[in-house]
Amino acid sequence: MDEDYKLAKWLDNSMNEAELSQFKASDHYVVFEKIKKYSSQLETNSFDQDKMLAEVLVAPKEKTKIIPLYKTWVFRMAACIVLLLSLTFVLKTNVTATEIAQNGQKKSFELPDNSEVVLNSGSEIVYKKWNWDNNRKLNLNGEAYFKVTKGKTFEVATPLGKVTILGTQFNVKSRESRFDVTCYEGRVRVNYNNTEIIITKGMRVAFENNKKIIIPNTEFTQPKWINNEITFDKENLNTIIKEINRQYNIEIILKNTAENLLFTGTIPSNNLESALEIIDVTYHLQHKKVSDNKFILEPLNVKK
Repeated sequence: MDEDYKLAKWLDNSMNEAELSQFKASDHYVVFEKIKKYSSQLETNSFDQDKMLAEVLVAPKEKTKIIPLYKTWVFRMAACIVLLLSLTFVLKTNVTATEIAQNGQKKSFELPDNSEVVLNSGSEIVYKKWNWDNNRKLNLNGEAYFKVTKGKTFEVATPLGKVTILGTQFNVKSRESRFDVTCYEGRVRVNYNNTEIIITKGMRVAFENNKKIIIPNTEFTQPKWINNEITFDKENLNTIIKEINRQYNIEIILKNTAENLLFTGTIPSNNLESALEIIDVTYHLQHKKVSDNKFILEPLNVKK
């Protein structure tokens, strides 16, 4: 603090002779002298206080922009409306419609273009209603019969293959490893793995486990299952049992049989006793009722 006081007096030229002699003898005097010398050579611009005040008084003032409260409310409302419309559009374009025929049931319905669909038991269809006329595509799991109105390409996708048509009547069945398509009118393009086949009225095509199955054409105008008759072409016993379970909404347990005979024929879907008797005769089995919706199939002459 004492050193600062001395420095201040020296800069102010208020030291007496004795103080000045003592200050010059200090170790820092040479440095202080250089600082004083060079700082005295610095010049600063003169400051005109009156001119500065005059410029401030005459300078144009910026107007404060005021947004009325009602305009802010309108902007917010418009933003909410735009957001709502955007959400509505996204939901509308992505929402899907689902049609299901439970086991023991059949279901008929129309698509947005008035195309008719009949779902067989244990089947499901999923599609988008939005922009349907320009994008007629649906997903099928199970079996369905279609009467398609003329228009743009109509596509049925299944886990096993795809069917594409322009306006026709056809049946598609996709069950586990079996894929069947029958055309009743018009032309149908069938895609299965890397195979593409075009079939016309009365023609049928079937695949199972990546192999094509030769089956006869049909003279009927619609599938027999619509009239309560299940048609099988070269199908094994396990497949037949599963189909009967779907049609009647029951459970059949198959016991002690290694029979692998392929069955071709028709079984009723509205008379369970007759259906079971056909299976009994064909495969040399006998059925036993366990409960109202449960049955056992076993070979004849099984010891009790």
